[in-house]
Amino acid sequence: MDQVLKYALLLANSTTIAKLGFFLETHREALMVPEQYLEELRKSCPTKPHYMERTQNESQKMIAKWNLVVPLSLINRSWEVSFENFSRCEYFEKMIE
Repeated sequence: MDQVLKYALLLANSTTIAKLGFFLETHREALMVPEQYLEELRKSCPTKPHYMERTQNESQKMIAKWNLVVPLSLINRSWEVSFENFSRCEYFEKMIE
């Protein structure tokens, strides 16, 4: 994790830093990201809003903490597959239809 932080700061690209910060904060528990890492990244965030994706084909939301405009599908994780609603067999059947 130290190397990721150092590399992002070395790039000195505020949009990349905001994207990384948003990602790490979103997956904080799973990746065990210390608050100090997020604080360090926030210091180098964009001063004005930046778009996570340049194409604006869907609704987006401003994440003020990172000064980043993020697609709602990413925030809501609508791309994830939930195995709670159906069995694996049904999942694979739907994939091959």
